[in-house]
Amino acid sequence: MRQVHTYTPQTTDAAKVLGIEIARARRKRRWTTAELASRAGISTGTLLRVERGDPTVSIGIVFETATLLGIQLFGANRNELAALVARGQERLALLPARIREPDGPVDDDF
Repeated sequence: MRQVHTYTPQTTDAAKVLGIEIARARRKRRWTTAELASRAGISTGTLLRVERGDPTVSIGIVFETATLLGIQLFGANRNELAALVARGQERLALLPARIREPDGPVDDDF
């Protein structure tokens, strides 16, 4: 049985905003749903779910569809995204690789 997952309003709103931008960009380019779906390698049904902002669609599919339409992800172009990745990896390297549960109760009596 498939597990039902609920999403926060922030998540659903973000998915809807990106879906609207994808639909807007597709219409602006005067591409049909079939044309964009073919370019993205997905079904038209999946594309319609992307444009509705369905949060269960794979993030890779959503990002690829947006990229095909020239939508900047995270407000950055391709080169800027690469820099964001590098900067994020540097910041992540400063944090512990593993987080462990405390062995016992936390002693916060200072």
